[in-house]
Order: sequence, then C-alpha cells, then structure tokens
Amino acid sequence: MSLPGYSEYKDSGLDWLGQVPAHWPIRRLRFVAELNPSKAELAGIDRATEVSFLPMEAIGEDGSIQLERTRTIAEVETGYTYFRDGDVTLAKITPCFENGKGALMQGLTAGIGFGTTELIVARPKVSQVLGTMLNWIFRSPNFRAQGEASMYGAGGQKRVPDDFVRNLAWALPPLGEQTAIAVFLNQETAKIDALIAEQEKLIVLLAEKRQATISHAVTKGLSPNALMRDSGVAWLGEVPAHWEMKRLKDCGCEVVDCKNRTPEPHDDGDYFVVRTSCVKDGQFHPEPGYQTDEANFIEWTAKGRPRAGDVLFTREAPTGEACLAPEGLEFCLGQRMMYIRPLERVLLSEFLLYSIYGGLARERISEKSKGSTVGHLRVGEVGELPLLLPPLDEQREVIAVIGEELSKLKALTTAAQHAIALMKERRSALIVAAVTGQIDVRGAGLQLAAETIEAITA
Repeated sequence: MSLPGYSEYKDSGLDWLGQVPAHWPIRRLRFVAELNPSKAELAGIDRATEVSFLPMEAIGEDGSIQLERTRTIAEVETGYTYFRDGDVTLAKITPCFENGKGALMQGLTAGIGFGTTELIVARPKVSQVLGTMLNWIFRSPNFRAQGEASMYGAGGQKRVPDDFVRNLAWALPPLGEQTAIAVFLNQETAKIDALIAEQEKLIVLLAEKRQATISHAVTKGLSPNALMRDSGVAWLGEVPAHWEMKRLKDCGCEVVDCKNRTPEPHDDGDYFVVRTSCVKDGQFHPEPGYQTDEANFIEWTAKGRPRAGDVLFTREAPTGEACLAPEGLEFCLGQRMMYIRPLERVLLSEFLLYSIYGGLARERISEKSKGSTVGHLRVGEVGELPLLLPPLDEQREVIAVIGEELSKLKALTTAAQHAIALMKERRSALIVAAVTGQIDVRGAGLQLAAETIEAITA
C-alpha cells in the first residue's frame, strides 16, 4: 500500500523526531496521560473481588495479554502494579522493554488488574489521546530507542525511568486522526503478522522434515529393496538385516568428560572455551563461548585434548545436543560438555552425529530426560547409547544423502527467516511512519474502518 504524506510539515524541535505534520501539536506525555494511577481509587471495592493478575510472562511482545490468572484484591494490592481497562502498560526492565512487552489493557476481570512491578502504567486523558494511539506510540521503534538511551542500572537490571515516559515529547494528531491511525495499524500489522506466522509455521515443518530425514536414513538406510529384519524395538519396526545394533562403547569410541566446573574467562587468552550453548541442532555456534588462558587450557585438557572431527556432546543443560568439533580452533570444554572420538575404521564421526539426532540414541536421550526439568546423562550412560551400525561404505552414502537433503532444507529455512526479518522491518517502519505522521493514513484508515463495519453488519 502506497500512502501520501501530509501537505504541510513543521520542525518538531526534536532531532530524533524530525519533521511532523504542521497541525500536530508537540505535547509532553505527562500532559496527555496520568502515570501509575493510585490504588487509592479502589478504596470502596470489596477486597474479596476477583481481578486479573498479569505476571511478566502473561504480557506478550506482540501486545497480547493472557487473562487466565485471577487473584482477589486483598492478595495483590500490596507489592504489585495496579491498572484497569483502558490503561496502557509497558515493561521497564531490560530486555523486556527492548523486546516490546506491553499492552493496552482490555477485558480485565472486574475491569481491574494487578501485575509485575516492572510495569509503567499510563492512563490516557480521553480528551487528549486514545489508548490505542498511545499503545502504538509505546510500541514504535523510535520510542523504544529513546527509552533504551535513558536506561539506568547495570547488566540485566537496567530499567527505563518513569520520568522518561512522563517527560517525553511527542507530536499528537487530533482524536479523529488518532482513530484512523489506530485502525490502519491494527489491520495492516495484522496482515503482516499473519504472513510472519505462515513463515514460522514453514520453519517448524522444515525442522520436522529435517528430523524425519535423519531418523529414516540412520534406521532404515537408503535402499528400498534392502533385506529387512525385525529390530525387536516396537516403535522402530524393521531395520536393514545386515546392520548391527551396537552400544556406543562397543564401537571403540573414546568418551571424555569435562571437569565439573567451567574454566576461568580471560579476554586476552589464546584458547577458546566451548559451552553447552555453543552446540545446537548439529551445528557449532561460537558466539556463546569465551576465551581462557594457557593454564586453564592445560588443566581442562588433562583428560584429553579434543580435536577437529570429534563429536562434541552436551550431557546436561540441555541434554543430547551434538556437533562436530570445528577446524582450526584451539579449545577446551566447559562444564557439562564431553567429546566422543569414534574409531574411524568402525564408525564415522558424521554418522555418529546423525545417529545422536535420529533413531535409537535420540529415543534413549529423550527417555533419560523425560519427567525432569534438567535432563542429565552420566559418562557411562553416554557409552550405553544404542545405534544401528552399517558398513563403512553405507555410512558414507548415508552421510552424503543426509548432507544433501539438509542443505536443501537449510536453504529453505534461511529464506523463510530472511522473509520474516524483512516483514518485521516493514512492520516497524509502518508503525513509525504512521505514529510520526510520515504518511497520511486518514483515507486508508477510514476506508478500512468502513470495510470492517460492513463486514460485521453483513
């Protein structure tokens, strides 16, 4: 949709806001909304009244709220933030603020809600600003950017001060235009969100296809005409008759555990520390790792030094992630990590890696993790992991076929992720353009409103 700008603009006097429509007055938000209204207005309400209760996890990054939880006023009036229908909330603590947590409060039980103390509450003055408009302002990237710049505190405890919202100046259109902007953004962002949801669903399906591809190849083989036999495992059924069922330790694998603590970080150190978060979905991700010094490296490789081609394995937090050790990297393993070095004349590293993600080994890992908030495998249990072992030439064929198929699936996943990123950029740009008057949506908004009314009354 291509929309025109306004016919006349003026300088807002704010470098970050720039030019705004000439008829939009600049107002500080404290003049158009009441911040953090007092709980005293509930004085006449029975303390046994059930009201909505919203911890931070009940407030979405997309403006949604989950209203399943309720509490009595007596239970929540002390130690929680108060709001009511029509109020606009935003999270003030990092990273919730940056991620866009906040919402226009609607449908609260008894019209009243309490929630996390990490919320700022703004109650619109109905003669000045609509709740829907204020919500879109709070959700706009330029508002968030200004908020991030005003944060105080350190690390994970940084917060946006209430005074940032109170004193922030914004250009506000007349109420009729606010309605048009809100209608326009509600409908246009809903279309974009639907497209994003389709791409996210595709990514899930591709991940399922990836898992199915691996599982079938490492348990059924590649030949549809192969002689099969009963595996003796009910869920698995038949397997190639000439494939052996082995435990990891029966394949000549060297299994080396890490120390039960993590090496000290040294930013100027020459050695890399692989953490459990570096290993995900068969891939090595260096970003979560860190550097350490030679003394730590020597101590943490005393049991054995991992090398390129070894299978790195997480035995906890999370359990059962694996990848091939990268080339050209001097590294040691952090806590809860181990490496597996297969005997190459029996088992190829790539085949072992795929077997960990498909078939018997994955089923055993899932069993060990079931019913536990923190799955855990001991060294001996890793050695007991079962797998189906074909001859080396078949292992190579399976590796080649899986690699080719996964490459195709990865390309499709990357394309879907790229599409999502572009649509999110488009969504953000649309919000900024509408709430700052870079585009004139009055005609579009009113048309969309008319279409909505027609659809409802049809």
